[in-house]
Amino acid sequence: KSEEGKKRETKGDLRAQLADQVKILDSQVEVKQQQLSDLSEFLRRRGDIEAEYARALDKLTERFTHKTKKKEQWGQSVCQVWSVLLTQTRLESREHAALGDTCCNTLTQRLAHSTEDTHRLHKRSKEVGIQMQDELLKVTTELQTALKTYNQYHTDCLTAEGKLKEAERLEERHTGKSADLGLQSGGQRRSSVKKMERLMEKRHGRVQETQLKCTKARNDYLLNLAAANAAMNKYYLQDISTLIDCCDLGFHLSIERVMRCYLASKSRIQKTEEAGLKQLEAAVTSLDQGGDRDALLQQHDTAFCLPFRFNYHPHEGDQVCEVSAESQVRYELETRFQQLQSRLAAVTLETEEVSKTLKATLTALLENICDSDCNPTPDMPSSLSHEPPGGGTAPKLTLAKRRANQQETETYYFTKVKEFLTSSSLTSKLQAKHDLLHDAIQKVRVRKSRPVSQFCHTLFTTDMLTYIQSSGQQIPVVVESCIRFINLHGLHHEGIFRVPGSQREVNHIRDAFERGEDPLSDSECDLDSVAGVLKLYFRGLEPPLFPYDSYSQLLECVQIEGLTEKASQIKAIVSSFPRPLLIVMRYLFAFLNHVSQYSDENMMQPYNLAVCFGPSLLRGTESGDAVARQPQVNDLVKTMILQHDSIFPSQSELPGPVYEKHMTLEQEYCEPITEEGDGEAEHLHSEDEWEAVAMFDYVARSPAELSFKQGELLILHSKASSDWWRGEVGGVKGLIPHKYISVLDGMRKQSLCVYFNRMRVNSDSASLPGRQRGSEGSPVRNIKLIYRYSKNVHLPLSLSLSLSLSQEMISRQMNSVFKELLSRQPALQPNTASPAPPASSSSSSLAQATPAAKKGGFGLRGRALFRPVDQ
Repeated sequence: KSEEGKKRETKGDLRAQLADQVKILDSQVEVKQQQLSDLSEFLRRRGDIEAEYARALDKLTERFTHKTKKKEQWGQSVCQVWSVLLTQTRLESREHAALGDTCCNTLTQRLAHSTEDTHRLHKRSKEVGIQMQDELLKVTTELQTALKTYNQYHTDCLTAEGKLKEAERLEERHTGKSADLGLQSGGQRRSSVKKMERLMEKRHGRVQETQLKCTKARNDYLLNLAAANAAMNKYYLQDISTLIDCCDLGFHLSIERVMRCYLASKSRIQKTEEAGLKQLEAAVTSLDQGGDRDALLQQHDTAFCLPFRFNYHPHEGDQVCEVSAESQVRYELETRFQQLQSRLAAVTLETEEVSKTLKATLTALLENICDSDCNPTPDMPSSLSHEPPGGGTAPKLTLAKRRANQQETETYYFTKVKEFLTSSSLTSKLQAKHDLLHDAIQKVRVRKSRPVSQFCHTLFTTDMLTYIQSSGQQIPVVVESCIRFINLHGLHHEGIFRVPGSQREVNHIRDAFERGEDPLSDSECDLDSVAGVLKLYFRGLEPPLFPYDSYSQLLECVQIEGLTEKASQIKAIVSSFPRPLLIVMRYLFAFLNHVSQYSDENMMQPYNLAVCFGPSLLRGTESGDAVARQPQVNDLVKTMILQHDSIFPSQSELPGPVYEKHMTLEQEYCEPITEEGDGEAEHLHSEDEWEAVAMFDYVARSPAELSFKQGELLILHSKASSDWWRGEVGGVKGLIPHKYISVLDGMRKQSLCVYFNRMRVNSDSASLPGRQRGSEGSPVRNIKLIYRYSKNVHLPLSLSLSLSLSQEMISRQMNSVFKELLSRQPALQPNTASPAPPASSSSSSLAQATPAAKKGGFGLRGRALFRPVDQ
């Protein structure tokens, strides 16, 4: 009874559990319907908000579009920013309106359909679930019936087996009694035995029958048990999931489709905003103050256009319409030109200083304007709104201070603007007068134009021998012109051939030579660029200047130890070269030897020149061993520079052009400077002779030059070139380097002579043996020392600009410097050996300092202590 009660209780629990499952599925349907209802309501309200936001954006756009229509016609960059901003807002309004319509109509309708589908699918799924539950209960009922039958037959089997055992005990007792009595007759024993046998047979039959029924009932119970367990497993592990899936059929997919549609609309809005922001960023980046200024000027060209130039109106038939530099007024014009040049240099310097200050002030002002404290970010007020009262006092004080500093900087900026405009206006007026006087003075010099080569081939990247034979030029024009330019302006230039020039100017000079012009005959070019053109020419020759077949033979000469024997062997090889090439080689190596003589200033010893020219002049057919043989090439070229006189034939042995150390501009390309109606050569001034004082010792390096001592008085006759004077020393006439002298007036003559006499006395008393050449008395070092002393004694800063000022101003400043140095510092020691040309020009060449600066600088070992104004 207890087992049957448990079975009934289990069956009741199963029914209750199945009923709970139905209730849970019903509650899930209610949750889904509520979710769909809430989502539909949210999307409907979101759609209303988006539509209202779109209408507000439309109103905002229309309002400001009407205001900016006139501004768009100006074409300014700010109006472009406005246009992009309004266009982006208009597109954003359309996208938000589309999102509102989608939320209010399309998405809510889909959610309503999903609600209906969910209710209908749940109803059908519930019917299927109840049917499955009924089948499960039916299986459990059949299991209980089979179990009950099995229990009943198993009880009958046990009862039959008990009765059989009892009959067997009775038979054993009966057999024992019969043996003990032994008195019974045989008939009675047989009757009793048969009776017991029938009883045992009956009991055995009953046991077999009940066992058979029990076995069948057990088998049926086991089969029903397996079926019931399988049905339970399938229902709980599969059928319930299937029923839940049937209830959820299409629910998640519907939600996904709705949200996908919502996301697509939001993505379109986001992409539109991103595209609009990129366009707006591009428009903000393209804000151009200069472009807006030009657009304003073009818009009002009548008001801002430049008036017509003032024309020259001659008086009563006067035919002269330009500045005249006739002999009567030439001295006055040149004096005025020098004064104007001095004034222009000072004003230009002042303008540059004001310009630098103006740029620095403008940078500081713009940084102050762009400061985050002065221009807070949009979220700063919201963040500051949460601060307690009085918490924002410090930021407000800082902001007020920055605003005050900004106004002060603005005041200073506009002051400098006024100074810059005034100074630059004065500079332009002085520059106009300067250019007009310069042109008038230069027109007196009548120059011959260099004949243009008729050679049809190119100068660069060509065969030199073919070019010489076709053009008739024994020295190619590019070689001759570059060497002349460097001879006149660059022998004292530090790093000549080593410091690279401007590639743009190198290309410009090269193209001019290719067109048949000579850009160096009367122009102002950078020295390093001219040197680069010369190296470029030899590097581009194909074949190189030294033939390929002589490459190995020349390098073998490097192994010879004796310098004389080495030069003889090189001469034997070189003498077999074509005569036109020998003329060019003789010309080039004589020039390189001349450059090396100024190595204490230009820092280009013969080996340095060999490093620069070796790879261009000697090249082997195989490029693989070029690096390995480079030291041999450098040594060979160095030997040829040092021994060029003994290696190359003289002019008597090989007629042709030879390099001259003292070249002048009038040598080939210009006529002597003459006044109208006067056949005599022009002097710098109307006087026949000028007096000058030697600033440094100088030893002549050729028969045409003059030697002199520091402090000696010299007589100058005329200018031979920008670097040399024609004059005399002690009655001997010759060339005098202008960088070693200073042209004097009466006052400066007396003061400088006193200075040099005192300097010579100090030098004699302080001289020590073993001094190397150029260690104490080098003009470069003297100038540097003077500059260093001038800073120590706080001399005027304008001294550093002396090379760009007038002769009179330089005289006064240098005179004051010398007097101050004599009173406060030991005198400089002169050197008896010939020093290199000084770094700065003497006062006699200061009037030409500005043009010379463009050509060669001032050679202060590349540092230019006194820089020209135009640099």
